[in-house]
Amino acid sequence: MDSNLLKIFVVVADKKSISLAAQNLGFAQSNVTSRIKQLEKNIGHTLFHRIPKGVKLTIEGEKLYPHAKEIIKKIENTILEMKTLDEQPLLRIGSTESNAATRISSFLVKLHKDFPNMELELITGTTDTITKKLLDFELDIAFISDIPKNTELHVLNIFKEKIVLLEPKIGNIPNVILTFKKGCAYNEYLHKHYSENGICSHRNFEFGSLETILSCVEAGMGRTLLPITVIEKLGFKNKLKIIEIDELNDIPTTLVCRKDCMPKIAPYLEKFNI
Repeated sequence: MDSNLLKIFVVVADKKSISLAAQNLGFAQSNVTSRIKQLEKNIGHTLFHRIPKGVKLTIEGEKLYPHAKEIIKKIENTILEMKTLDEQPLLRIGSTESNAATRISSFLVKLHKDFPNMELELITGTTDTITKKLLDFELDIAFISDIPKNTELHVLNIFKEKIVLLEPKIGNIPNVILTFKKGCAYNEYLHKHYSENGICSHRNFEFGSLETILSCVEAGMGRTLLPITVIEKLGFKNKLKIIEIDELNDIPTTLVCRKDCMPKIAPYLEKFNI
């Protein structure tokens, strides 16, 4: 199968439009249409529904999409690897916000010092968001919360964290968990802890920054769960009530990558200490 056809297929699927895909690829629209028809003939299935505003993947197209994306990425990685057999020219890094607040700066500085010719890119988000990007080949490595359960991931390094429950020092505390956006691992662990201990369910308030979460806890709006290093780093250690919960205290930060897409500097990352 021609990988170029798969690449065109993926771009059309991403853009949901043959005309937009043609613009992105620098091809004539008729060329893209003929390539899609050629791929459909090779596959033996219609891959797109034609709709008024563009195109939509058929069931068969949806099944092909992740495989096509993976094949394209592997081909691109192979070409890059052959061109730079002894180098890692680019390292795309994902990180949770809590890890970014406490560890990522020293990590990036050390990487730049040891690999001055390597370009670095950083994306932050929740564990769920970062993990998805890693699985979709959009990242090379990622710092996430806890040991991953996904068998496609390989753990390069583990960093111990002291996780604590944070409450306001005074006043009545509403049944609200203050969390960093949807997909925050610490939020899930805290809800699970309350459920297992028969405590009534808590509502969620989601915020876009750790500073905002901690300020809202201080103001009496609810509770949150975070590594103690974050509280210390952001200057809230003496402003909040800090509670240690044994079953939640062993949630490490792990540095992971895809098993089938190990970075060239994997041996270095496995020994990294920050």
